[in-house]
Amino acid sequence: MAFRRALKRTALVGGGAVVTAFGISQLLEYRKKQAKLAHVAAEADLKVPFPHELPSRQAQLLALKSTQEFDVLIVGGGATGAGCALDAVTRNLKTALVERSDFSSGTSSRSTKLIHGGVRYLQKAIMKLDYEQYMMVKEALHERANLLEIAPHLSAPLPIMLPVYKWWQLPYYWAGIKMYDLVAGIQCLKSSYVLSKSKALELFPMLKRDKLVGAIVYYDGQHNDARMNLAIALTAARHGAAMANYTEAVSLLKRTEPGSGEDRVCGVRCKDVLTGEEFDVKAKCVINATGPFTDSLRKMDNQETPNICQPSAGVHIVIPGYYSPDNMGLLDPATSDGRVIFFLPWEKMTIAGTTDTPTNVTAHPIPGEEDINFILTEMRNYLSPDVEVRRGDVLAAWSGIRPLVTDPDSKDTQSICRNHVVNVSKSGLVTIAGGKWTTYRSMAEETLNAAVEAHQLKAKSCRTVGLMLEGGRSWTPTLYIRLVQDYGLEVEVAQHLASTYGSRAFDVAKMAQVTGQRWPIVGKRLVSEFPYIECEVLYAIKEYACTVIDVIALRTRLGFLNVQAADEALPRIAQIMAKELSWSEERTKAELEAAKKFLYHEMGYRARDEQLSKTSEINLDYQEVNRYKKRFHKFDKESKGFITTVDVQQVLQLMSAVKKGQVSDSRLAILLKSAEETLDQRRPVTVDRSGGGV
Repeated sequence: MAFRRALKRTALVGGGAVVTAFGISQLLEYRKKQAKLAHVAAEADLKVPFPHELPSRQAQLLALKSTQEFDVLIVGGGATGAGCALDAVTRNLKTALVERSDFSSGTSSRSTKLIHGGVRYLQKAIMKLDYEQYMMVKEALHERANLLEIAPHLSAPLPIMLPVYKWWQLPYYWAGIKMYDLVAGIQCLKSSYVLSKSKALELFPMLKRDKLVGAIVYYDGQHNDARMNLAIALTAARHGAAMANYTEAVSLLKRTEPGSGEDRVCGVRCKDVLTGEEFDVKAKCVINATGPFTDSLRKMDNQETPNICQPSAGVHIVIPGYYSPDNMGLLDPATSDGRVIFFLPWEKMTIAGTTDTPTNVTAHPIPGEEDINFILTEMRNYLSPDVEVRRGDVLAAWSGIRPLVTDPDSKDTQSICRNHVVNVSKSGLVTIAGGKWTTYRSMAEETLNAAVEAHQLKAKSCRTVGLMLEGGRSWTPTLYIRLVQDYGLEVEVAQHLASTYGSRAFDVAKMAQVTGQRWPIVGKRLVSEFPYIECEVLYAIKEYACTVIDVIALRTRLGFLNVQAADEALPRIAQIMAKELSWSEERTKAELEAAKKFLYHEMGYRARDEQLSKTSEINLDYQEVNRYKKRFHKFDKESKGFITTVDVQQVLQLMSAVKKGQVSDSRLAILLKSAEETLDQRRPVTVDRSGGGV
């Protein structure tokens, strides 16, 4: 314990003090001891009631209904809510969690996929001498190190390049990034470094070379956010927490204290969204961890309470992987309107974002065309002219609502809190709001500390530092090789399973169907260009997936990566789920319709589709119109009526859109062009070699 107290004191000083006191070799040993102590402290004496099979959703609902009273009931199944559940159950508190949709269905699955301390926050802290900002960055860097340790299969360090186009910026940015390393101290992932112009272009050949001075590379973490959220929730469930998705909090239950006569929150009236059944869940403490919907639950407690959430929409787009190197991100520190834009490799694609615009709270945020085009425009400013940034290359787009908050206890209630807020109402409702993905664990710890104090709960201290998440224990970087050798999976599929499920990948592989081919032996893909296989749908059901959307968006990430590929996979996913869950034909059709609507509105299919609508204006000159008339006659040479005037109008709209660069990658446009080029070359096929034909 003395060592841990010394560690805590030293960590506050920063990396420089630690290096001076210990030296490099001692520092490395010190770091190993730190990780080991954290792991031992977290997992010693912890009981895991469900180490092998997770209890079914029905069993979890039964636990919610039949338990006389829980110590803690959390409303909200995002990263913070799941983190609170894991923190509570590992303190030996009787814990429950309800989520009205699926785990991580909201903001927690729509992030930039970074585990970071916040370079821009550190810049503000230094420029404004803001100690609060500094401590926020320091806390986030500590949590970054912990998250990379407890979920090594879902997270990894990622180098991010900051290109420099003015000489005076090089020492300025270098000093800021080095300070970022210094604040991280012994938890610095890798030291940042400076690159010459030639080396920067070698590592990131897509960069615009004109006026490029050099670049600075620093390290942050990257993760699969929805899977990380799910891993936290599943870990809590394995430790005995009653976790139920598709269970909505309809109202708060209250009782009147006999002594004071005050009303106190004592539970939640819940509704099973899938069946419509309502039931009460009693608890000594209710925690509001609903993200952007924070104020909705607070108003269930007190209609007069003022709003504290100021939602902000962040739009991201997914473009093909060739826009960035396989293992190097890019940071645009100064966009045209001052926002920061990232280009990051993720799941063999490239993510670009994010925007930051005020929005209304909704369960179904939609990415706007204006935000998509803003990101594309900023990309053009940093990428080589050889790389044509096309609107048609956007494979998916999504919007996440960031729950910025004001502190209800502060005198100036108009100013947005930079960090997070933990508030306990007069009736005992504990609210955790704000913050960011990286600090979910420390936010949960602070929330549970407040809950324990406010409700006099008998609980142990926090034990989530170093606590391995679902699939993290016994995972190794070469685990996928065993999957290939033992089960006959494709290498790409095995790598995907290992990086998604960790050590649980073997449970998934055991469910894989035989392909009937020489290789791979097992593992039928849902779509050919992605490594997702059919048995993952069955395993997703074990992980509490209840709808087709859960599978395409949150258990796999297909909907976030390519909406067209996801659309193609829908029928097979629905077929598998219908058989396993005994869906009726009507339910199956409803699931398919809901999934298509989800892709169309929330994953950017609509924005892509609207690039060529039925009302598209035709903007072609006289020569172009004549050329397309000739093209029409070539296709309908014998006037058999296979092509109608409606078809002609649609083709003209398409060509007009191609001319304006709106659908430059359209498969139809490419096919039409190639077909036109080959039409004149076609000749009757001889049948001499077949003996004259049949």
